[in-house]
Amino acid sequence: MKRVLLLPCDTRPPTLELPHQLARVAGVELLSPPLELLNDLNRPGDTARIAEWLREHAPAADAALVTLETLALGGMIPARRVSDSLEDALKRLEVLREVKRDNPRLRLLAYGVIVRVAHDNDPLEEKPYYGEWGAALRRVSEWTDRVERGADSSELAEARKAVPAEVLQDWLATRERNHQLHQAAIRLLEEEVLEHLCLTLDDTTPYGLATRDRRHLEARIDELNLWPRADVYPGADEVAAVLLARALVNTWGNPPKVFVRYPSVLAEEAVMLYEDRPLGELVKAHLRAAGCTWACSPESADLILAVNAPAFKQAHCQPDFEAVDTAARNLPEFVDRIAEDVSAGRNVAVADVAYANGAEERFTRLLLNAVDVTRLAGYAAWNTAGNTLGSAIASGVCSLRGGDRVARAEATFSRLVDDWLYQGRVRGEVREALGNPSPFDLGELKPRAEALIEARMAPLIQELWVRHFAPRLPGVRLERGPARLAWPRLFTGVFPLRLVREGRVI
Repeated sequence: MKRVLLLPCDTRPPTLELPHQLARVAGVELLSPPLELLNDLNRPGDTARIAEWLREHAPAADAALVTLETLALGGMIPARRVSDSLEDALKRLEVLREVKRDNPRLRLLAYGVIVRVAHDNDPLEEKPYYGEWGAALRRVSEWTDRVERGADSSELAEARKAVPAEVLQDWLATRERNHQLHQAAIRLLEEEVLEHLCLTLDDTTPYGLATRDRRHLEARIDELNLWPRADVYPGADEVAAVLLARALVNTWGNPPKVFVRYPSVLAEEAVMLYEDRPLGELVKAHLRAAGCTWACSPESADLILAVNAPAFKQAHCQPDFEAVDTAARNLPEFVDRIAEDVSAGRNVAVADVAYANGAEERFTRLLLNAVDVTRLAGYAAWNTAGNTLGSAIASGVCSLRGGDRVARAEATFSRLVDDWLYQGRVRGEVREALGNPSPFDLGELKPRAEALIEARMAPLIQELWVRHFAPRLPGVRLERGPARLAWPRLFTGVFPLRLVREGRVI
């Protein structure tokens, strides 16, 4: 497999950047549409031109990784907001049948994101009315699911009365349109237009409409006996990277064997924020989606997945001595095992899910001091546990056939810059310096925010490079552009960087 096309779910990093980094690691050329064709936050991408781009490039490609919402509704976020009809969305999906018919050797792998029920009252990524009615709609979501599972319907009736009828009707209709789009994708899988299909859940909870939609999609896959080529699990922004890994694995014949390490015997049962299942089940789902199987020992494994996890429950603010950093977890011993694996020449990918939306400070410092991180097969610590796990696993799988050490080190360095330095540290500092502005839209504060981010990040990035990467990468230099924000919110930092060879790399 040499050339792969990518239709991403949106343009924010690392959604778009990570698959390209991993393609370099795996020696694959990855091509995506020009940015002007794709969505910009809630502005939809140009679906007609995206379809034309796919037709144009399909003949020279070996595979295509397609986000259903990008193709049919202009992007994952626009799919929550636009009023396009189901008929129009399904017509746009037909381009997949067309390119497969005209290019029978083209392998199509696709994913769709079950519409989330946002935890925050976000009026930009959700419908504009969600800022006012988000809490009430979440209550409708929860009790709709509870009633379907057998609960009394009185709470649901009260919840529905609390939302204006036109708001509720529009919100539910948008969800149903996207659900039918995913049902249509299952039909494409049945017809073998698609090689593999992932239907993922974004920001989930144990009860809610997304959970109900998952059950209905699973029932249809059960009925058609399509599970060997389908996955339904929590994830979103990282799935393009997972599909790249899956596309590679499908060409190898033998699935990679993965041994999983945790810092606590209780970690598999730990509760994850924004997820509908305990950590152990989440790990299983992401390994399966990437085409991996289990190894019973480090020695028999192709890849070690080291999951820095809480002992009891994932948290937001660190340090958390009640749920995360407790006596039930031994970080020094965990880091010792990672160091032993790396020293033994094993492929190790690190997934840090102790805290949501950024790396754990204590763990990261222990890791950097004990391990040559330039030799890691993967690293991630961003956003939800699902985002992190999928990214780390995909990185590890791509590294199994990728001999480019500099590309691998660049991917790890990039993730440490974003996930540890920015998300784990600087983002909170800048938010406080700006007086805790709206998390949804910085407005006129965006230029000042970008100046603050660059001023704080520049010395930290340089220190990380000089202390932990440059000494281990002789003949390589760091090129870096100024930090900026992809969208007018602190959540989406962009940190352009490259590791450039100047001589022979040892």
